[in-house]
Amino acid sequence: MNKIERIQARINDLELDINRDKYKERKIRTRRLIQKGALLEKYFECEHLSVKDTEDLLQMFADYVNSKKLDKFNKAP
Repeated sequence: MNKIERIQARINDLELDINRDKYKERKIRTRRLIQKGALLEKYFECEHLSVKDTEDLLQMFADYVNSKKLDKFNKAP
C-alpha cells in the first residue's frame, strides 16, 4: 500500500467516524424530542390537537412561562 492509498484509507476512516457521530447525535435528539412530546401530551392533554393547534396553545403560554421560569431552567451562557 503506497502513501496515497494509506492517506485515502485514513480519510475514509475519519469520514466514517464523523458519520457515526452524526448518527448517534441524531438518535439522541430524536429520543429527547419524543420524550418531550410525550410530556407535553401528558400534562396539557393535547394529543387530539394538530401540530398547528399545539403550537398555538404553547404560544398562548410562552411569554408567561418564560418570564416566570426559575434560573435553573434558563440556558447556560
